[in-house]
Amino acid sequence: MVATTFDQFADTPAIKRRDWKIIGLIGAGHSCSHFFQLVFPTLFLPLAAEFGFDFVQLGLLASMFFVVSSLGQASSGFVVDRIGPTPVLRFGLACFVVSGVLIGLSTNYAMLMLAAIIGGAGNSVFHPVDFSIINHRVSSRRLGHAFSTHGFTGNLGWALTPVFMTTLIHLGDWRLAAFGAAGLVAAVLFLIWIGRDLLAGRNEERPAAKPKAGETPDLAQQSVGRTLATLLVQPALWGAFFFFACTSIALSAVQNFTIPMLGDVYGIDKVMAGTTLSGYMLASALGMIAGGFLVNATPNTERTVALSLIAAGALLVLLASGVLISPLAMIVVGLAGFCAGVSTPSRDMLIRRVTPKGATGTVYGLVYSGMDVGASLGPVGFGLMLDAGHTQGPWIGAAIAFVAASGLAMMVARSVNARTSPQAVAG
Repeated sequence: MVATTFDQFADTPAIKRRDWKIIGLIGAGHSCSHFFQLVFPTLFLPLAAEFGFDFVQLGLLASMFFVVSSLGQASSGFVVDRIGPTPVLRFGLACFVVSGVLIGLSTNYAMLMLAAIIGGAGNSVFHPVDFSIINHRVSSRRLGHAFSTHGFTGNLGWALTPVFMTTLIHLGDWRLAAFGAAGLVAAVLFLIWIGRDLLAGRNEERPAAKPKAGETPDLAQQSVGRTLATLLVQPALWGAFFFFACTSIALSAVQNFTIPMLGDVYGIDKVMAGTTLSGYMLASALGMIAGGFLVNATPNTERTVALSLIAAGALLVLLASGVLISPLAMIVVGLAGFCAGVSTPSRDMLIRRVTPKGATGTVYGLVYSGMDVGASLGPVGFGLMLDAGHTQGPWIGAAIAFVAASGLAMMVARSVNARTSPQAVAG
């Protein structure tokens, strides 16, 4: 008897419209996550002028936001797998609204710190929520486009924050900007509420899988301790965790130190260097869109990840060599961003293969917490390199991290293939 697969169902216009509505709603929510990550940094100068805070105090607000986010991200996946992603998504967006209102009403540092904590709690839920919905509600034919759009909208959120916040600060003051940020997220929360039926449950067209003898039980039905015990002994999960840590380390080098390195190595002024860094992020977003087509074109997603990250690393090494003329160096920065972006949809598809039944939110939460680990380690290590006089060190370090990540992607794929091979299943 031939098993019926989801791909054998007709891809009707109604299914296409539903898929893109889901992808659009998830993208809007994800853009709010990235948008709110930069709300505090865009308010540093007006907060310093208003309250006399120094940059250590201001930096601590941003640090607390991400500390809470990292702790919450590793744990929120368990909640997603047990109560469903849609209420958790609404909780995350509501936290941003409350945080924005608190910032706008703040009269002291304690209120701002509370706003940072609440905002960090909200930020922690998006990867487990988003990927749980994408994997359970979007047709397999459009998974690649869903992953690429997810990454693209995140980059758009980063790009929007400085423009949105500085415009409102110019028109009014920093309090108006904070309330405006809360209002923007509230509008998205309203859209998510209207579309809650689209985001709930699983694909109606997907046939229910019958449990097989010896099959791993649905981990959503297990205790948290049992779920952790099952997941933490899987090499693929640890490989994915360190993969995200390495790619985050590389990104931290590019984001934090490309501007000074372009000045030191190529004599590019800060304005043009900042424009070049913006070009890296834009090119990365375009690479994500292109990478969505590659997911659908090849089943070997790990090869796409490895090759694109190695290419990005090679371009960074070329930059570090100092042999390029300044205009070409700026172009190479953008090309490196494009290559890194291409890997993103295939990366997310690869993590999907790691995920046992009933643990989508948990796995994405755990492995994506590696990004927070890398983001906390990278700036310190690369800053020490620059202080020690290694002018091109962060670019070299980022290249090494990209290559290490490519090797980890191949390791993860081999581990999954070994686990799902006929011989392993028979054993």
